[in-house]
Amino acid sequence: MFNLDKLNPQQREAVTSLGGPVLVFAGAGSGKTRVLTYKIAYLVTEVGLPPENILAVTFTNKAANEMKERVQYLLQGIDTSRMNVGTFHSISARLLRREIHRIGYTPDFTIYDQADSRTLVKQVITGLNLDLKQYDPGGIQSTISRLKNNLESPDSFREANAGYRDEIIANIFQQYQETLKNNNAVDFDDLLLLPLVIFENFPERKQVYQQQFQYVLVDEYQDTNRPQFEFIHALSCERREICVVGDDDQSIYGWRGADIRNILDFEEAFGESKLIKLEQNYRSTKTILEAAHAVITKNVHRKEKKLWTENPEGRKITILENNSERHEARTLVSALRWDDGRHYELNDLVVLYRTNAQSRSGRRIP
Repeated sequence: MFNLDKLNPQQREAVTSLGGPVLVFAGAGSGKTRVLTYKIAYLVTEVGLPPENILAVTFTNKAANEMKERVQYLLQGIDTSRMNVGTFHSISARLLRREIHRIGYTPDFTIYDQADSRTLVKQVITGLNLDLKQYDPGGIQSTISRLKNNLESPDSFREANAGYRDEIIANIFQQYQETLKNNNAVDFDDLLLLPLVIFENFPERKQVYQQQFQYVLVDEYQDTNRPQFEFIHALSCERREICVVGDDDQSIYGWRGADIRNILDFEEAFGESKLIKLEQNYRSTKTILEAAHAVITKNVHRKEKKLWTENPEGRKITILENNSERHEARTLVSALRWDDGRHYELNDLVVLYRTNAQSRSGRRIP
Protein backbone atom coordinates (compact mmCIF):
# COMPACT_ATOMS: atom_id res chain seq x y z
CA MET A 1 0.00 0.00 0.00
CA PHE A 2 1.00 3.67 -0.37
CA ASN A 3 3.52 4.67 2.30
CA LEU A 4 6.24 7.30 1.80
CA ASP A 5 8.27 5.76 4.64
CA LYS A 6 9.31 3.02 2.20
CA LEU A 7 11.31 5.57 0.19
CA ASN A 8 14.80 6.90 0.79
CA PRO A 9 15.17 10.71 1.19
CA GLN A 10 15.98 11.37 -2.49
CA GLN A 11 13.14 9.15 -3.70
CA ARG A 12 10.74 10.90 -1.32
CA GLU A 13 11.85 14.32 -2.59
CA ALA A 14 11.25 13.23 -6.18
CA VAL A 15 7.78 11.95 -5.31
CA THR A 16 6.63 15.00 -3.38
CA SER A 17 8.20 17.78 -5.49
CA LEU A 18 5.49 19.73 -7.34
CA GLY A 19 4.93 23.24 -8.67
CA GLY A 20 7.29 23.09 -11.65
CA PRO A 21 9.36 20.79 -13.85
CA VAL A 22 11.23 17.98 -12.07
CA LEU A 23 14.18 16.16 -13.62
CA VAL A 24 15.18 12.95 -11.84
CA PHE A 25 18.50 11.39 -12.75
CA ALA A 26 17.91 7.78 -11.75
CA GLY A 27 20.98 5.56 -11.90
CA ALA A 28 20.73 1.86 -12.63
CA GLY A 29 18.99 -0.05 -9.85
CA SER A 30 18.09 3.12 -7.93
CA GLY A 31 14.31 2.56 -7.83
CA LYS A 32 13.06 4.78 -10.64
CA THR A 33 9.92 2.72 -11.24
CA ARG A 34 9.08 2.99 -7.56
CA VAL A 35 9.47 6.77 -7.77
CA LEU A 36 7.17 7.03 -10.78
CA THR A 37 4.45 4.82 -9.35
CA TYR A 38 4.60 6.43 -5.91
CA LYS A 39 4.41 9.87 -7.51
CA ILE A 40 1.24 8.89 -9.36
CA ALA A 41 -0.21 7.58 -6.10
CA TYR A 42 0.85 10.78 -4.31
CA LEU A 43 -0.82 12.95 -6.96
CA VAL A 44 -4.06 11.03 -6.51
CA THR A 45 -4.17 10.57 -2.72
CA GLU A 46 -2.41 13.68 -1.43
CA VAL A 47 -2.93 16.27 -4.19
CA GLY A 48 -6.41 15.06 -5.14
CA LEU A 49 -5.75 14.82 -8.87
CA PRO A 50 -8.15 12.43 -10.64
CA PRO A 51 -6.33 9.48 -12.28
CA GLU A 52 -7.70 10.45 -15.71
CA ASN A 53 -5.86 13.80 -15.47
CA ILE A 54 -2.46 12.12 -15.16
CA LEU A 55 -0.40 11.02 -18.16
CA ALA A 56 2.46 8.57 -17.63
CA VAL A 57 4.52 7.55 -20.66
CA THR A 58 7.18 4.88 -21.01
CA PHE A 59 8.82 2.95 -23.84
CA THR A 60 7.69 -0.67 -23.71
CA ASN A 61 4.36 -2.39 -23.16
CA LYS A 62 5.98 -4.47 -20.43
CA ALA A 63 7.08 -1.36 -18.52
CA ALA A 64 3.67 0.26 -19.00
CA ASN A 65 1.83 -2.83 -17.71
CA GLU A 66 4.17 -3.09 -14.73
CA MET A 67 3.55 0.57 -13.93
CA LYS A 68 -0.22 0.08 -14.11
CA GLU A 69 -0.08 -2.95 -11.83
CA ARG A 70 2.05 -1.18 -9.24
CA VAL A 71 -0.18 1.90 -9.24
CA GLN A 72 -3.30 -0.24 -8.89
CA TYR A 73 -1.70 -1.96 -5.89
CA LEU A 74 -0.80 1.38 -4.29
CA LEU A 75 -4.28 2.80 -4.95
CA GLN A 76 -6.41 -0.13 -3.87
CA GLY A 77 -10.04 0.95 -3.60
CA ILE A 78 -9.62 3.78 -6.12
CA ASP A 79 -10.84 3.43 -9.70
CA THR A 80 -7.77 3.72 -11.94
CA SER A 81 -9.37 2.36 -15.12
CA ARG A 82 -9.28 5.78 -16.82
CA MET A 83 -5.65 6.42 -15.95
CA ASN A 84 -3.48 7.25 -18.98
CA VAL A 85 -0.45 4.98 -18.75
CA GLY A 86 1.17 3.62 -21.88
CA THR A 87 3.94 3.79 -24.44
CA PHE A 88 4.43 6.84 -26.63
CA HIS A 89 2.99 4.88 -29.54
CA SER A 90 -0.07 3.60 -27.69
CA ILE A 91 -0.91 7.01 -26.21
CA SER A 92 -0.51 8.65 -29.62
CA ALA A 93 -2.58 5.96 -31.36
CA ARG A 94 -5.38 6.50 -28.86
CA LEU A 95 -5.28 10.24 -29.49
CA LEU A 96 -5.29 9.73 -33.27
CA ARG A 97 -8.36 7.49 -33.16
CA ARG A 98 -10.21 10.54 -31.82
CA GLU A 99 -8.54 13.28 -33.85
CA ILE A 100 -7.13 11.95 -37.13
CA HIS A 101 -10.31 12.72 -39.10
CA ARG A 102 -9.22 16.37 -38.94
CA ILE A 103 -6.32 15.71 -41.32
CA GLY A 104 -8.02 13.51 -43.90
CA TYR A 105 -7.87 9.99 -42.41
CA THR A 106 -10.70 7.98 -40.89
CA PRO A 107 -10.61 6.70 -37.29
CA ASP A 108 -10.33 3.06 -38.41
CA PHE A 109 -6.87 3.68 -39.93
CA THR A 110 -4.45 0.76 -40.22
CA ILE A 111 -1.07 0.75 -38.48
CA TYR A 112 1.68 -0.66 -40.69
CA ASP A 113 4.40 -2.63 -38.92
CA GLN A 114 8.00 -2.75 -40.14
CA ALA A 115 7.29 -5.54 -42.63
CA ASP A 116 4.25 -3.72 -44.06
CA SER A 117 6.26 -0.53 -44.35
CA ARG A 118 9.14 -2.23 -46.15
CA THR A 119 6.73 -3.89 -48.58
CA LEU A 120 5.18 -0.52 -49.40
CA VAL A 121 8.60 1.07 -49.90
CA LYS A 122 9.47 -1.73 -52.32
CA GLN A 123 6.20 -1.20 -54.22
CA VAL A 124 6.91 2.53 -54.51
CA ILE A 125 10.46 1.94 -55.77
CA THR A 126 9.19 -0.55 -58.34
CA GLY A 127 6.35 1.78 -59.36
CA LEU A 128 8.88 4.55 -60.04
CA ASN A 129 10.81 2.14 -62.32
CA LEU A 130 13.89 2.26 -60.10
CA ASP A 131 16.49 -0.48 -59.62
CA LEU A 132 15.91 -2.34 -56.34
CA LYS A 133 19.65 -3.00 -56.08
CA GLN A 134 20.47 0.69 -56.28
CA TYR A 135 17.61 1.66 -53.99
CA ASP A 136 17.44 -1.11 -51.42
CA PRO A 137 13.96 -1.09 -49.78
CA GLY A 138 15.35 -1.79 -46.32
CA GLY A 139 17.88 1.00 -46.58
CA ILE A 140 15.35 3.46 -47.99
CA GLN A 141 12.89 2.54 -45.25
CA SER A 142 15.56 3.31 -42.62
CA THR A 143 16.30 6.63 -44.30
CA ILE A 144 12.63 7.62 -44.33
CA SER A 145 12.32 6.68 -40.66
CA ARG A 146 15.41 8.73 -39.78
CA LEU A 147 14.06 11.74 -41.66
CA LYS A 148 10.72 11.48 -39.87
CA ASN A 149 12.47 11.26 -36.51
CA ASN A 150 14.25 14.50 -37.44
CA LEU A 151 10.86 16.05 -38.34
CA GLU A 152 11.87 16.32 -41.99
CA SER A 153 9.32 16.15 -44.80
CA PRO A 154 10.02 15.20 -48.42
CA ASP A 155 10.03 18.90 -49.33
CA SER A 156 12.40 19.97 -46.55
CA PHE A 157 14.75 17.11 -47.40
CA ARG A 158 14.62 18.06 -51.07
CA GLU A 159 15.41 21.70 -50.28
CA ALA A 160 18.39 20.79 -48.09
CA ASN A 161 19.92 18.25 -50.49
CA ALA A 162 20.62 18.94 -54.15
CA GLY A 163 22.09 15.61 -55.30
CA TYR A 164 20.46 13.38 -57.93
CA ARG A 165 20.11 10.43 -55.51
CA ASP A 166 18.69 12.75 -52.84
CA GLU A 167 16.03 13.90 -55.29
CA ILE A 168 15.10 10.27 -55.98
CA ILE A 169 14.90 9.51 -52.25
CA ALA A 170 12.68 12.57 -51.74
CA ASN A 171 10.39 11.31 -54.50
CA ILE A 172 10.21 7.84 -52.93
CA PHE A 173 9.50 9.40 -49.53
CA GLN A 174 6.73 11.59 -50.94
CA GLN A 175 5.11 8.76 -52.90
CA TYR A 176 5.37 6.46 -49.86
CA GLN A 177 3.62 9.01 -47.65
CA GLU A 178 0.90 9.70 -50.20
CA THR A 179 0.24 5.98 -50.64
CA LEU A 180 0.01 5.49 -46.89
CA LYS A 181 -2.65 8.18 -46.67
CA ASN A 182 -4.54 6.83 -49.70
CA ASN A 183 -4.59 3.46 -47.92
CA ASN A 184 -5.83 5.14 -44.72
CA ALA A 185 -2.71 3.83 -43.04
CA VAL A 186 0.11 5.13 -40.84
CA ASP A 187 3.48 3.66 -39.93
CA PHE A 188 5.06 3.64 -36.46
CA ASP A 189 6.81 6.96 -37.05
CA ASP A 190 3.53 8.59 -38.12
CA LEU A 191 2.01 7.64 -34.79
CA LEU A 192 4.42 10.11 -33.22
CA LEU A 193 4.32 12.73 -35.97
CA LEU A 194 0.63 13.10 -36.77
CA PRO A 195 -0.40 14.33 -33.28
CA LEU A 196 2.10 17.16 -33.80
CA VAL A 197 0.47 17.97 -37.16
CA ILE A 198 -2.93 18.10 -35.45
CA PHE A 199 -1.62 20.29 -32.61
CA GLU A 200 -0.08 22.70 -35.10
CA ASN A 201 -3.14 22.99 -37.35
CA PHE A 202 -5.80 22.77 -34.65
CA PRO A 203 -4.39 24.54 -31.57
CA GLU A 204 -7.76 24.33 -29.85
CA ARG A 205 -7.37 20.53 -29.80
CA LYS A 206 -3.92 20.87 -28.25
CA GLN A 207 -5.50 22.99 -25.51
CA VAL A 208 -8.03 20.23 -24.84
CA TYR A 209 -5.23 17.77 -24.09
CA GLN A 210 -3.23 20.34 -22.14
CA GLN A 211 -6.27 20.73 -19.88
CA GLN A 212 -6.85 17.00 -19.63
CA PHE A 213 -3.27 16.02 -18.78
CA GLN A 214 -2.67 18.17 -15.72
CA TYR A 215 0.44 16.26 -14.73
CA VAL A 216 2.82 14.48 -17.12
CA LEU A 217 5.39 11.82 -16.19
CA VAL A 218 7.94 10.32 -18.57
CA ASP A 219 10.07 7.23 -17.99
CA GLU A 220 13.44 6.57 -19.71
CA TYR A 221 13.56 10.19 -20.81
CA GLN A 222 17.13 9.82 -22.12
CA ASP A 223 15.77 7.64 -24.94
CA THR A 224 13.26 10.15 -26.32
CA ASN A 225 13.65 11.35 -29.89
CA ARG A 226 12.65 14.73 -31.27
CA PRO A 227 8.97 13.95 -32.07
CA GLN A 228 8.53 12.44 -28.59
CA PHE A 229 10.07 15.51 -27.00
CA GLU A 230 7.85 17.81 -29.05
CA PHE A 231 4.76 15.79 -28.06
CA ILE A 232 5.55 15.97 -24.34
CA HIS A 233 6.57 19.62 -24.56
CA ALA A 234 3.33 20.53 -26.37
CA LEU A 235 1.23 18.92 -23.64
CA SER A 236 3.11 20.30 -20.63
CA CYS A 237 4.65 23.64 -21.66
CA GLU A 238 1.72 25.69 -20.31
CA ARG A 239 1.26 24.15 -16.85
CA ARG A 240 4.93 23.04 -16.54
CA GLU A 241 3.72 20.23 -14.27
CA ILE A 242 6.04 17.53 -15.55
CA CYS A 243 8.40 14.98 -14.05
CA VAL A 244 10.84 13.08 -16.22
CA VAL A 245 13.01 10.23 -15.03
CA GLY A 246 16.08 9.02 -16.88
CA ASP A 247 19.80 8.53 -16.88
CA ASP A 248 22.15 9.97 -19.48
CA ASP A 249 24.61 7.18 -18.61
CA GLN A 250 22.10 4.63 -19.92
CA SER A 251 21.39 6.31 -23.25
CA ILE A 252 22.09 3.64 -25.89
CA TYR A 253 19.48 4.32 -28.56
CA GLY A 254 21.07 7.14 -30.54
CA TRP A 255 21.11 4.81 -33.54
CA ARG A 256 17.30 4.83 -33.62
CA GLY A 257 16.83 8.55 -33.12
CA ALA A 258 17.15 9.05 -29.35
CA ASP A 259 18.56 12.49 -28.60
CA ILE A 260 20.62 12.73 -25.39
CA ARG A 261 20.20 16.52 -25.54
CA ASN A 262 16.58 16.10 -24.47
CA ILE A 263 17.67 15.18 -20.95
CA LEU A 264 20.85 17.27 -20.80
CA ASP A 265 18.97 20.40 -21.97
CA PHE A 266 15.79 19.75 -19.98
CA GLU A 267 16.00 23.00 -18.02
CA GLU A 268 16.56 25.00 -21.19
CA ALA A 269 13.40 23.52 -22.71
CA PHE A 270 11.08 23.65 -19.70
CA GLY A 271 12.51 26.51 -17.66
CA GLU A 272 13.70 26.56 -14.08
CA SER A 273 13.52 22.99 -12.80
CA LYS A 274 14.25 20.93 -9.74
CA LEU A 275 17.04 18.41 -10.32
CA ILE A 276 17.17 15.30 -8.13
CA LYS A 277 19.74 12.50 -8.33
CA LEU A 278 18.96 8.94 -7.26
CA GLU A 279 22.41 7.52 -6.60
CA GLN A 280 21.76 4.71 -4.13
CA ASN A 281 21.86 1.41 -5.99
CA TYR A 282 19.90 -1.57 -4.62
CA ARG A 283 20.90 -4.12 -7.25
CA SER A 284 24.67 -4.40 -7.62
CA THR A 285 27.77 -5.03 -5.53
CA LYS A 286 30.30 -2.32 -4.68
CA THR A 287 32.79 -3.91 -7.08
CA ILE A 288 30.40 -3.69 -10.02
CA LEU A 289 29.54 -0.06 -9.30
CA GLU A 290 33.18 1.01 -9.00
CA ALA A 291 34.08 -0.69 -12.27
CA ALA A 292 31.11 0.86 -14.08
CA HIS A 293 31.90 4.30 -12.69
CA ALA A 294 35.52 4.06 -13.84
CA VAL A 295 34.30 3.47 -17.39
CA ILE A 296 31.32 5.84 -17.59
CA THR A 297 33.23 8.87 -16.27
CA LYS A 298 35.18 8.85 -19.54
CA ASN A 299 32.01 10.06 -21.28
CA VAL A 300 32.11 13.76 -22.11
CA HIS A 301 28.39 14.59 -22.31
CA ARG A 302 26.98 13.53 -18.94
CA LYS A 303 25.81 14.97 -15.65
CA GLU A 304 28.12 14.26 -12.73
CA LYS A 305 26.82 11.50 -10.48
CA LYS A 306 28.20 8.42 -8.71
CA LEU A 307 26.18 5.40 -7.69
CA TRP A 308 26.78 3.87 -4.27
CA THR A 309 25.36 0.89 -2.43
CA GLU A 310 25.07 -0.70 0.98
CA ASN A 311 25.37 -4.10 -0.68
CA PRO A 312 28.47 -6.28 -0.07
CA GLU A 313 31.79 -5.77 -1.86
CA GLY A 314 31.14 -8.79 -4.08
CA ARG A 315 33.48 -10.93 -6.13
CA LYS A 316 36.16 -9.37 -8.29
CA ILE A 317 35.53 -9.02 -12.00
CA THR A 318 37.42 -11.55 -14.13
CA ILE A 319 38.56 -10.68 -17.65
CA LEU A 320 39.34 -13.59 -19.96
CA GLU A 321 41.18 -12.90 -23.22
CA ASN A 322 40.59 -15.27 -26.14
CA ASN A 323 42.32 -15.61 -29.50
CA SER A 324 39.30 -16.60 -31.60
CA GLU A 325 35.51 -16.77 -31.57
CA ARG A 326 35.62 -20.53 -31.05
CA HIS A 327 38.07 -20.20 -28.19
CA GLU A 328 35.85 -17.54 -26.66
CA ALA A 329 32.82 -19.85 -26.94
CA ARG A 330 34.64 -22.74 -25.26
CA THR A 331 35.85 -20.46 -22.47
CA LEU A 332 32.34 -19.17 -21.92
CA VAL A 333 30.77 -22.64 -21.84
CA SER A 334 33.43 -23.80 -19.41
CA ALA A 335 32.74 -20.81 -17.16
CA LEU A 336 29.01 -21.50 -17.22
CA ARG A 337 29.54 -25.12 -16.25
CA TRP A 338 31.89 -24.24 -13.39
CA ASP A 339 29.83 -23.06 -10.43
CA ASP A 340 32.60 -22.88 -7.78
CA GLY A 341 30.47 -24.89 -5.38
CA ARG A 342 27.69 -22.28 -5.50
CA HIS A 343 25.24 -24.54 -7.38
CA TYR A 344 24.01 -21.97 -9.88
CA GLU A 345 20.93 -22.73 -11.92
CA LEU A 346 21.13 -21.82 -15.62
CA ASN A 347 18.47 -19.14 -15.17
CA ASP A 348 20.74 -17.48 -12.59
CA LEU A 349 23.23 -16.70 -15.36
CA VAL A 350 23.22 -14.20 -18.20
CA VAL A 351 25.35 -13.89 -21.32
CA LEU A 352 25.52 -10.51 -23.04
CA TYR A 353 26.87 -9.96 -26.53
CA ARG A 354 26.97 -6.97 -28.87
CA THR A 355 25.46 -8.62 -31.96
CA ASN A 356 23.36 -11.73 -32.54
CA ALA A 357 26.05 -13.12 -34.84
CA GLN A 358 28.37 -13.51 -31.85
CA SER A 359 26.06 -16.10 -30.32
CA ARG A 360 26.39 -18.58 -33.18
CA SER A 361 29.78 -20.03 -32.30
CA GLY A 362 28.58 -20.79 -28.78
CA ARG A 363 25.65 -22.83 -30.08
CA ARG A 364 28.03 -25.25 -31.80
CA ILE A 365 30.03 -26.09 -28.67
CA PRO A 366 29.02 -29.54 -27.34
